[in-house]
Amino acid sequence: MKVALVRAWPRRFDWIEVELPDGARVADALQAAGWAGTSGPVEYAVFGVVADATTMLHDGDRVELLRPLLVDPKEARRRRAGQRAG
Repeated sequence: MKVALVRAWPRRFDWIEVELPDGARVADALQAAGWAGTSGPVEYAVFGVVADATTMLHDGDRVELLRPLLVDPKEARRRRAGQRAG
């Protein structure tokens, strides 16, 4: 089965597709992509649904490596609204 992996930073992203055997998990996809042991606190999602390293994958899945938020989304909206109002 084919699985895509995506990781993003400000103004940059990596996308890779890997071929995995049936029954593969997120950890297997990370290993196949060479992204196992990615530095920093990272969480995972499959098509935007929170996952972990043991989550089973299916053909066509997209595994997303999520980095921590730097600012709470509500606070970021408040800041943007304040800039437009002033």
